[in-house]
Amino acid sequence: MLKRAVILILLVLLADQALKAWVKLTFFYDQAIPLFGDWAFLHFIENRGMAFGMEFGGDSGKLALTLLRIVAVIGIGWWLRQIARSGASTLQVMSVALVFAGALGNIIDSTFYGVIFSAITPFKLAELLPADGGYSSLFHGAVVDMFHFPIWRGTLPEWVPYMGGRYFEFFQPVFNIADAAITVGIACFILAHRRTRKAHDQSDGSVEAAAIEVPVGAGDATAGGDQ
Repeated sequence: MLKRAVILILLVLLADQALKAWVKLTFFYDQAIPLFGDWAFLHFIENRGMAFGMEFGGDSGKLALTLLRIVAVIGIGWWLRQIARSGASTLQVMSVALVFAGALGNIIDSTFYGVIFSAITPFKLAELLPADGGYSSLFHGAVVDMFHFPIWRGTLPEWVPYMGGRYFEFFQPVFNIADAAITVGIACFILAHRRTRKAHDQSDGSVEAAAIEVPVGAGDATAGGDQ
């Protein structure tokens, strides 16, 4: 089971990093190309903070965030090893493997990309291993995002509470393969946990029913013998 998890992790990391490198080296910053109509794009942006671009604490905050991510992925890796050896279901193990792969994929960006890529602008492409050095230092890189699915865009009706009359876009966040792996992994783990809990509850119910039926049967046999 652990070998399958490792293979899944490597496949996710390969796809994630290959697409990020390709986008980084061939797209200008904020450039977008359509994939399907006007609701699916490859849109290159960079995220220097947490989810949805939230930042805190400047360079020191970025360093703390990257180090926190590294500690978290070490913990997830340890957890993955434990559940794989404890006989957890395939869905549980693979879901944790997806979360681990996604977290590690984004850590690679924030740890190394500032060193190995040059700065990028809307008018200048990035370079790999530039002679003048990267755009930042170790642990201060930005995560590359590219998937954008604005399925619906428009102005909300006035009767909508709080947001009425405002422009709204669904789905607004731009994300990458690593983000998708984390989201799918968490969803699958919740599903696997519910299945395991349901099976456990059913098993407990069967045991309780059997425990009730056995004494009744035994009492009938005893009564028959006395007669």
